Amino acid sequence: MKVFNDLADFSVDEISALLTLASRLDKHPEPEALRGKVLSLLFLSPSLRTLASFQAAMIRLGGGSFVISPDMSIHGLETRPGIVMDGVAAEHIREAVPVIASYGDAIGIRAFAERKSIEYDLAETEFHSMTSLIDKPWINMESAINHPCQSLADWKTMDDLKIPANGGKFVLSWAYHPKPLPLAVPCATLHMAAFRGMDVTVLRPAGFELPEAIMQKARAAAASSGGSIRETDDRSDAMEGAQVIYAKSWSSTKFYGDRNGDQNLRRELDHWCVDNPWFDDAAPDCRFMHCLPVRRGVVVSDRVLDGPRSVVIHEARNRMFAQMAVLHQMLGRKS
Repeated sequence: MKVFNDLADFSVDEISALLTLASRLDKHPEPEALRGKVLSLLFLSPSLRTLASFQAAMIRLGGGSFVISPDMSIHGLETRPGIVMDGVAAEHIREAVPVIASYGDAIGIRAFAERKSIEYDLAETEFHSMTSLIDKPWINMESAINHPCQSLADWKTMDDLKIPANGGKFVLSWAYHPKPLPLAVPCATLHMAAFRGMDVTVLRPAGFELPEAIMQKARAAAASSGGSIRETDDRSDAMEGAQVIYAKSWSSTKFYGDRNGDQNLRRELDHWCVDNPWFDDAAPDCRFMHCLPVRRGVVVSDRVLDGPRSVVIHEARNRMFAQMAVLHQMLGRKS
């Protein structure tokens, strides 16, 4: 494996093999598998789980890692293309990326969307401009529209909990947040659940529809795996028989890049906070999932998050094992 960028780049069988490897590494560690290997980690946006889980994964496999972020550079990092660098930053990302990559055997990059132009972000323009500078294997640790590491861990979590793939009912629900958030997790999650073969419902208020290109990608994945995709703003309808509700806030695509328009649209939607009544029509063992971090009392109530339905800690732990599998395949010695 040279690139881990999108679950859509793999077959279901290849993903299944990665998940089997992740479970094996959980039960039977291989502390010498990546001895002498180095992973470069470039964080252009903040992180807790992604940073800690990749570092822990490398250590558990016998390798090492180092982290670079703009705040850590004594020169400051400039990311804008075509800029005259007469300000504070003395180093451009176009030189920094290949240098950082050269110090490791593989590199992971995390860079949020600018959220100014939906077309620009859907094309992953900024992320592709950075990966084009790399001659080493690389991992997408979250880009404008994708988060494959989170999705692989979420797939493993549902497998661990024996939540059905084909025929399983999955609800991806928009949730309230005081400010607009990136599309990466909801877009990746929608595709993941569809690719797993689940019957997926996107529950969202008007104005927060996911981009049509993302919906088409998910429909194609569902068609290939025996799943289905639908959308609604009716909570009871969406939750009927649901086995998973995955809550996540995201920017309005109607007002993408328009902060005032987005704020005006979401202002009256603070009741979109997942709470116990949401589960009245769900399956008795319906699980609550979220990628974290999560705002208590805003996105989800304490009683759901701290209750038996919540599997958010299980998800977060699986980030490490899923990434161990990716790193093992990418950097491990081939027999």
